[in-house]
Amino acid sequence: MHPPLTAQRERYLLLTLAGIQFSHVLDFMIMMPLGPILIAEFGITTHEFGLLVASYSFSAALSGLFAATFVDRFERRRLLLAMFALFGLATLACGLAPGYVTLLIARGLAGAFGGVMGALVQTMIGDVIPFERRARASSMVSAAFSVSTVAGVPLSLWLANHFQWRAPFILIALLVALFILVGLRVLPDMRHHISNQKQAHPFVAMFTVLRDANHLRALLFSALIIFSGFTVIPYITLYSVHNVGIAQHDIPLVYLAGGAATLVTARLIGHWADLRGKVRIYRLVATAALLPLLVVTHIGAVPLWLWLVCTTMFFVLVSGRMIPAMAIITSAAQPGLRGTFMSLNATTQAFAMGLASTMAGFIISQDNAGHIVDYGTVGYVAMAANLLAVWFVSRIAMHGAVVPPQPSGIP
Repeated sequence: MHPPLTAQRERYLLLTLAGIQFSHVLDFMIMMPLGPILIAEFGITTHEFGLLVASYSFSAALSGLFAATFVDRFERRRLLLAMFALFGLATLACGLAPGYVTLLIARGLAGAFGGVMGALVQTMIGDVIPFERRARASSMVSAAFSVSTVAGVPLSLWLANHFQWRAPFILIALLVALFILVGLRVLPDMRHHISNQKQAHPFVAMFTVLRDANHLRALLFSALIIFSGFTVIPYITLYSVHNVGIAQHDIPLVYLAGGAATLVTARLIGHWADLRGKVRIYRLVATAALLPLLVVTHIGAVPLWLWLVCTTMFFVLVSGRMIPAMAIITSAAQPGLRGTFMSLNATTQAFAMGLASTMAGFIISQDNAGHIVDYGTVGYVAMAANLLAVWFVSRIAMHGAVVPPQPSGIP
């Protein structure tokens, strides 16, 4: 564990990590609402659009696996900012891509650097923040998702609708440059995890992580959560436009309403998880998430206000599961191996994300009228994976958790 920071330094650290995560999340999320625009621009199918989303995820999975061999050998701050700078350049390349294939390659590069970066953000939280405050800290960084949906995605869509689809990526590249400057001033050096003993080869730490049964259970749990969300999430905008009947210029309202709600609920869920138990709150939120998973994938043409109610419930509950879940996953790691474990977790999540979006892309299709077909089947798959994760979570042991004393009959 890194030496404790003052309350002010801790807050600055979390705000900076949230800013970095905001850039990363916005870069990934903007692809989904841009779906109808990109399909029309490049003349591609839903399957090819699914590959644009999946290329980022599969690339992040491979880079996370590679990072697991070296991430605990380097000082955290320098490695994070280096990955962030490369991520910014790859995102700029997305905005400058002349065609579908070059955009596909640029998305893969952005995913490669983003996968390592996302793991490092969670690792730094685990290194610095004590267990009893970790869910609240995760919720603060997770607010990056809320801010990206309430402000980043609507602004990006406005830029795409009024200028070109390239504009959001250029905006993100500028944000990366800004947060690098902030990170250089705010983020502390973090090298207490570095062992003085030389390891025999770079795969030692990774094999050590994978030999731990609790680590493997945590990684499987992580994969189930991500899979259950990302079978549905990449195609919500396409379904909104083609089946529900929402106009393209009203799509920002979906993200505005959902993001505004999660700005409030994310902090509450994090507080409840620390107060009432991370596993208990995870199960409550994840079970409640079954309803919006069902409704969003089965509802037909409805008024805009009703669709906003449904999608806002989806944002609040489906993303809300991740707050206690990430605290559970981060706490499952042995402290000396947390960086390697979180890199493998990033790999697992990215692979699950790519598999989910690719599989869903092959299940759904568009009929002659342009409607999305078989999205309901995707919803059932998501619900099944979510239920499996709810059942499985109690099998994970958490380092730092206080285990209540068991009755022994001895006074």
